[in-house]
Amino acid sequence: MRLRDDQRLSPSDQQVQELIAGGESASVEFKESLGGSAPQRVEEAVCAFANDLPGTGRPGVVIVGLADDGSPVGRRITDRILTDLSSIRTDGNIVPPPTLLVEKRSYRNCEIALVMVEPSDSPPVRYKGVIHVRVGPRRGTATAQDERILNERRRHGNRPFDLQPIPGTTSSDLNLSQFEYDYLRKAVSPEILEANQRSLLQQLVALKMVKSTDDPVSTVLGILTIGKSPRDYLPGAYIHFLRVNGTSLADEIIDSEEIDGNIVDILRRADEKFRAHNMTSIDIVSKDTERRISTYPIPALQQIVRNAVMHRSYEGTNAPVRVYWYTDRIEMINPGGPFGQVSAENFGKRGLTDYRNPNLSEAMKVLGYIQSFGVGLIIARRNLKESGHPDLRFQMDHNYVMVSIFAANR
Repeated sequence: MRLRDDQRLSPSDQQVQELIAGGESASVEFKESLGGSAPQRVEEAVCAFANDLPGTGRPGVVIVGLADDGSPVGRRITDRILTDLSSIRTDGNIVPPPTLLVEKRSYRNCEIALVMVEPSDSPPVRYKGVIHVRVGPRRGTATAQDERILNERRRHGNRPFDLQPIPGTTSSDLNLSQFEYDYLRKAVSPEILEANQRSLLQQLVALKMVKSTDDPVSTVLGILTIGKSPRDYLPGAYIHFLRVNGTSLADEIIDSEEIDGNIVDILRRADEKFRAHNMTSIDIVSKDTERRISTYPIPALQQIVRNAVMHRSYEGTNAPVRVYWYTDRIEMINPGGPFGQVSAENFGKRGLTDYRNPNLSEAMKVLGYIQSFGVGLIIARRNLKESGHPDLRFQMDHNYVMVSIFAANR
């Protein structure tokens, strides 16, 4: 059985029974529990359903609590199991992050958990650098032909802005050495790289840096991630850093710089700027040993600026990300308001995240700037609290988001 468009991610109990009765298939997989290697197998199945190699355009379903023959095993589905399944979306193992819903249901008086996975708009999707696909009840890694099919499907899908081609560009606008010797080795598992004898252009297409082998125009993602000069094509792709000796823009400017380049360049130089302006005092009174205290915890600043670069709008605006460092606070402002399921009311809450630039998010995960999706602000808040700072303050509308980080009261 396949879910109709009007059922999508929330089938009725009757439809769940019909899914189970149909057995494992191209869109259904059973798991008895989450013990042993099962969590990895579930994530591989989620990856395969997100790739939707058969091209059904419909959700795939992983059902936990069933034996291979579809009979219930009778294990209790705890809140911990549901939490572990829900975290698949944000744990950073599957990129770009999948769209899924987790629900607990009853089947033959036993508890089961449903993980319903939408096909990705931006295939191929990878689990730890490997493309998993499913044809019938079989799940395995993608062949070269499978990968070409997924790339071709992406060409015709409703692409997010970060996959739009940029007219007038070619692969010569990309730093191919950076791609080949850094990004590619981090994005694709060594076993897959060794097994696949693809050309450099085919690899650029597979990792969404150019549109296609037939039309090798650079994408927004390619220009942002490994571009030689992103601002030539995306004028707002930079950070405007301002250090003010006071509490308003009317006060003396100590330092002003436009930090540009590709993602690696921008975030490296932003880190250098943070360290240069982050004064450190030495406490030799309160304890027997000296204690060095920085004005702001650098990891918190890193998380917030990476969030701004990742979630900002690059479409329809030439405005940069702004970092204004005053004597009593730092304000980070990014163009583009809350996106998708994130609103002004739930902004920054754990487990609530959405992706204006899902493929840029994937690239930043590959490059090591993100360990797990949706936790950047949580990490920043924890670091600030541990260092004695007030909580973050958010101000936003549909055009921008501003995060204020206040100096500690010491």
